[in-house]
Amino acid sequence: MTTPTVTASAALASEADLERIVEQVLAEASKQGATGAEASVSVGTGLSVHVRRGEVETLEHERDRAIAVAVYFGHRQGTASSSDFSADSVRDTVAAACSIARYTSDDPAQGLADPERMATELPDLDLDHPWGLSADDAIELALTCEAAALDADPRISNSEGAGVSTGRSLRVYGNSHGFLGSVTGTRHGLNCVVVAGEGVGMQRDYWYTVAREPGALEEAAAVGRRAAERAVRRLGSTQAETGRMPVLYVPETARGLIAHFLGAVQGSALYRNSSFLLNHLGEQIFPEHVTMAEYPHLPRALGSAAFDGEGVATADRTLVEAGVLRGYVLDSYSARKLGMATTGNAGGVHNLTVQPGSLDFDGLLREMGDGLVVTELMGQGANTVTGDYSRGAAGFLVRNGQLDQPVEEITVAGNLKDMFRTLRAVGSDTDTRGAIRTGSILLDDVMVAGR
Repeated sequence: MTTPTVTASAALASEADLERIVEQVLAEASKQGATGAEASVSVGTGLSVHVRRGEVETLEHERDRAIAVAVYFGHRQGTASSSDFSADSVRDTVAAACSIARYTSDDPAQGLADPERMATELPDLDLDHPWGLSADDAIELALTCEAAALDADPRISNSEGAGVSTGRSLRVYGNSHGFLGSVTGTRHGLNCVVVAGEGVGMQRDYWYTVAREPGALEEAAAVGRRAAERAVRRLGSTQAETGRMPVLYVPETARGLIAHFLGAVQGSALYRNSSFLLNHLGEQIFPEHVTMAEYPHLPRALGSAAFDGEGVATADRTLVEAGVLRGYVLDSYSARKLGMATTGNAGGVHNLTVQPGSLDFDGLLREMGDGLVVTELMGQGANTVTGDYSRGAAGFLVRNGQLDQPVEEITVAGNLKDMFRTLRAVGSDTDTRGAIRTGSILLDDVMVAGR
């Protein structure tokens, strides 16, 4: 892929302009009687294109802006938002939030994050890498990607298209503790979806690449070829026999398993008593070889942040150590409800990383011997309250440590507590395309329902 010229900046409002708007919001909130306030002002620009069968289907230039305001009258909160940055709109938005706060019930957990938790140092995390990508350049890249997929194998029969996107955003957050911080970041991506085969035997699959900097993206043609390879290898899919067996989740599906774990240790589930991991802090959840930690200050990573959505400083921390649950995922509100302290996770986790093992994907296949590889999951079948898990799946049967028959229309099921305890290995094939970073995950004993 020939990367078009990378420019030093893209058309965004200045940081100073957004800081002034935040300061106006805070001053107006104080003027209207609020005891505390916080505001987030953001602007973004972007370009996205989607092509299909050699023709441009969509081309969008995006320009977004928003103000989000929260005010506090003691422990009563009101919120409002707007896309109008004018002085009159700022005043009206604050007034709307104040009006709501005056009529809400008192909640002792409401309020700004504690002042001593505010970030005082904002390291440069190298998140801003604008891409000087014209519409013509984006179209050419998407066409190259799709053409590579269609030419990769004669069994590729159709295309759902290829897409290219680039975006840059600036966000300024401030609160009445005196905190004021800004983040400028970029996100770029390429994707392709194609169909293999004919008639009732058709199969579709995809591939994508995403990064902060354009030079870190996979080649456009490579993305297309990978999508084609994945579609073709699914031809001839059938149902697996029903039974219990080892299951290997590839990184893209393993991320979902970790997301279910995070859903059970996040504050909102815990204080509502709706988590199967309630009161499990300090208990063994996974085998001893499993460790998970957050690394919020990784340069150029997609989940990096110097402060969370409340201005709280982020820092490296361990959630799971040698299989033992060491921490929850809390913002200030949920922490107060639980009688605990915020973990700096207002807005989510920051580069949560499952410590990789020594085996790559092929090594994990050999370790498993016979079983199932899950390459796709369907549905939302995980109950955070009970831990019951049941999701539609597709993938491959494994025989003697090698991929064998492609399978589809199957279900993988169990209870997440049991599944976590049978986690045999984590692969070294870590996928970094998101805020959750994990390799393939091998579970020892999972129920697979097929024919």
